[in-house]
Amino acid sequence: MRIVTLNVNGIRSAARKGFFDWLPGVRADVVCLQEIKAGHEHLDAPPFQPPGFHSFYEPALRPGYSGVGLLARREPDAVIRGFGSAEFDAEGRYLEARFGSLSVVSLYLPSGSSSPERQAAKFRFMEEFRPHLDRLRRSRRQYLLCGDWNIAHREIDLKNWRSNQKNSGFLPEERAWLDDLFGKGGFVDAFREVDDRPDQYTWWSNRGQAWAKNVGWRIDYQVGTPNLKGLATGASIYKEQRFSDHAPLVMDFGLDG
Repeated sequence: MRIVTLNVNGIRSAARKGFFDWLPGVRADVVCLQEIKAGHEHLDAPPFQPPGFHSFYEPALRPGYSGVGLLARREPDAVIRGFGSAEFDAEGRYLEARFGSLSVVSLYLPSGSSSPERQAAKFRFMEEFRPHLDRLRRSRRQYLLCGDWNIAHREIDLKNWRSNQKNSGFLPEERAWLDDLFGKGGFVDAFREVDDRPDQYTWWSNRGQAWAKNVGWRIDYQVGTPNLKGLATGASIYKEQRFSDHAPLVMDFGLDG
């Protein structure tokens, strides 16, 4: 089973840059999209309903902001929108598709880089989302949560880690939250199961020559419940074309697609 995740930073912009032309060739079973920045009035027509896929979108109530999407070759048994948060479900941050005993989630954690208020909102999300993750872990289902987590976990996961220790995305509290998730929580960072190399990034600032010099961050993940441990068989970060300031993370799993 092949699963792709990408923060498109505006799905209409990504479409103009060739994302939907590239999509058929990658032969994905499920595609998770974040920061679509579009409402249903924009998404109910080509190219946003690509042939061969069942397409689902969960826009934010605020126009032109946030929102997630999920494209699936196989029609899901059920689609769940939101995780029960009064504050964050309105921002379009969680979209779950169920296929038998497997759930694939398109997830978009808030960014805290724009202001102290947004960082406070990010911390509220983390506090509210962790009990939900614990419920997923305790269930008998397999869950794969794919998307932009907006946190680089370890020093290996961003180029300039020393100078970013006081910046959103690499704060000690954020990293400790992932430490706990991947440690005591038992969740699996699927990419790191199959690729432990440095300099493997999924996002680059538009400032300076970050892309050209590979001065990036790995903030896009595919995170599995403990019962998915050992099932990742391959991973790649697609960088031949640029559809947004993020790159598609393509992963293969020993699962029935």
